[in-house]
Amino acid sequence: TPKPNVSSGALRSQTVMSACGSICLINDEKYNPPGPAPTTAIFTDSFTSRDFRHILSCVFLTIANSTIHLVVSNLFTKIADKLGKDAPMTPQSPQISERFTDRVAVVTGGAGGLGMAIARAYSSEGGRVAIFDANLDAVSSGIVSLQESGASPHNLLGLHVDVRDSSAVRQAMFQVAENFGRIDSLIAAAGGSVGTPTRLEDISPEDLDIVIDVNIKGTYHCSAAVVPFLKAQGGGSIVTFSSIGGRSTSPVTGIPYAAAKAGILGLTRRLAREVGPDNIRVNAIAPGLFLTDRLQGTFDSMSEKDRNEVLDSIPLHRMPDLRECVDPVLFLASEAASYITGVVLDINGGRFMSG
Repeated sequence: TPKPNVSSGALRSQTVMSACGSICLINDEKYNPPGPAPTTAIFTDSFTSRDFRHILSCVFLTIANSTIHLVVSNLFTKIADKLGKDAPMTPQSPQISERFTDRVAVVTGGAGGLGMAIARAYSSEGGRVAIFDANLDAVSSGIVSLQESGASPHNLLGLHVDVRDSSAVRQAMFQVAENFGRIDSLIAAAGGSVGTPTRLEDISPEDLDIVIDVNIKGTYHCSAAVVPFLKAQGGGSIVTFSSIGGRSTSPVTGIPYAAAKAGILGLTRRLAREVGPDNIRVNAIAPGLFLTDRLQGTFDSMSEKDRNEVLDSIPLHRMPDLRECVDPVLFLASEAASYITGVVLDINGGRFMSG
């Protein structure tokens, strides 16, 4: 406690604890020292009964204030607890993530059902998106749809690209890098059975060629074209698309599709090993049956027996929502998966469980 301007000889060598805040009594006067409230009061030889009564009043006042504060605090706590228990649970608005702000993704097959859903979700989280698709009309309508969902035209690029054409793919990647200044992720969603038959006796050599070309060659061309851009900026991610049809047998797809999707798994692992030192991650997803517009027709055309067989083989015993495939893709493309590479993520409700 700062001492008043009196000589030490005039002070009595006696101190008591003060309960009245920043008060020091010297010669029957209140002394208010600067700075924090002192914890002691110093009394001189002229300490009087009036001083004693003042100290007692301060003590009682402090005790009363503390008691009132405690009572009021407990009362408000009980009221808050009561309101918390009785109030109805109000759904909280989901927080909009911005994990892809200033990042750029190329989504092949981006005008299709799943590709468009991925592009929309990536864009909604702050990212810039380039969609490649062989269907020119679908590219144009897809860009319009993304804008209607709130994406800025400056953050979108739609290109008519056939992934089977390596030259066209390379040119498109250059265009993306020139337009946005960078590329962070390739999401190679282009593929599928491409409308080919499933029964062996109905499959032509041309059917085999187009399935292999779109799935394996298309994924290879796009990966080879994007890697130099990812290396130049110090890393990035590639997400390839396999399928449960490439992991186990499926009554929904044919042999060419199964062979192509199994091949993508080998492509993914080998590429992950090669570009890992450049901080480029390569992972695959292997979805089960997601009923996009195209696959809905395939599923509906199956016999009731086959449809029931599909549902009975899924431990979760339901068909998935499209978002349940989109979210794992975004995870693998994000920094949340920064130490994951060379893996295949099965998204099939437990229908296939790897050992």
